[in-house]
Amino acid sequence: MKSHPCLALCLCLLASVLRSFAAPLVSPPEFQDWPAGASPQEIGLRVAENFSTHPFEWQGSGPHPYVIYPEICAWYGSLTVAQLAGATDLRQRLLAKYDPLLLPENANKIKPDAHVDFRIFGVVPLEFHQQRLGDRWLSLGRSFADAQWEKTTPDGITVEARYWIDDMYMSPILQVQAYRATGEPVYLDRAARMMVAYLDKLQQPTGLFLHAPDSPFYWGRGNGWVAAGMTELLRELPATHPQQARILAGYRLMMAALLADQGSDGLWKQLVDKPESWGETSGTGMFTFAIVTGVREGWLDAKRYAPAARKAWLALVSRIDADANLQEICVGTNKAKMVVGEDLQKQYEFYLARPRRTGDLHGQAPLLWTASAFLR
Repeated sequence: MKSHPCLALCLCLLASVLRSFAAPLVSPPEFQDWPAGASPQEIGLRVAENFSTHPFEWQGSGPHPYVIYPEICAWYGSLTVAQLAGATDLRQRLLAKYDPLLLPENANKIKPDAHVDFRIFGVVPLEFHQQRLGDRWLSLGRSFADAQWEKTTPDGITVEARYWIDDMYMSPILQVQAYRATGEPVYLDRAARMMVAYLDKLQQPTGLFLHAPDSPFYWGRGNGWVAAGMTELLRELPATHPQQARILAGYRLMMAALLADQGSDGLWKQLVDKPESWGETSGTGMFTFAIVTGVREGWLDAKRYAPAARKAWLALVSRIDADANLQEICVGTNKAKMVVGEDLQKQYEFYLARPRRTGDLHGQAPLLWTASAFLR
């Protein structure tokens, strides 16, 4: 069902007004007085500037001839950093990155497939709309959110749900962005219903999430997607919403597990609960975003969690090179069983031996999200 444009605008403005009356965000001492070169604004702007000149994979020699989800995640984070830092020129350059996609010959660079990794494209035009960067963006971004729910399962979940932990970010962030842009609660209801279904099915008693039932390891970035997705949803979900208590409980259970598993160097591991595995930065960035937001929103005890968040942020900053590229990022990783079979020792070795990259957008994006969380 389509809404009248004036109604959509009124709902969006109402949502913004209600957010403005929310309790002020917490700012503990640990989130202030950063060492030289380590402040979230400085780091966020450096990483966003890096992304602003970063070609799309389809424009270079990458294997994908279309926009891919890490590009959307980093684009979204760059836009929020630029807005919060008041970097008007950067915002305009981030908007201009869309220009090639407006050319008829590049229409196929936006993949229309019914898949959470492609639907997430709508997050960026919805952010353009929220930042008042033009009038064309709302209908485009909203079309991705609505298409995702055109077909549902009997329990009301999109048929795109795979019950992979990555989904817990990819779909909710799109629906949350549609809510932020329109103020229409149906988008929050969709995201919350899906999140509860995934929590009930996938969260382990430890609080963490297996990469998959047949790949029973707590892979870092996989858990990071969950943490970030719950965080984005909880930022908007009213305390009176029927699913809010369940989602907040799942979030807090996960955060408690993460607090216990953080490495002495501030990073979380490639396999979160395996201290012998290597410190991985994309998962660490996602966990830091979740914890910083939880402290600032009052969901987490600042005395316990703020020091961990500061330690993690500084650990990430220490692994950024002169060109604002984050190091020690795990490459894209399928579940182990699909690659090495059922043998659990081989699966364990598979995760530990994953190649590491510098500047991969899987890691750049959560750095930007975390900088924005500090700046809000």
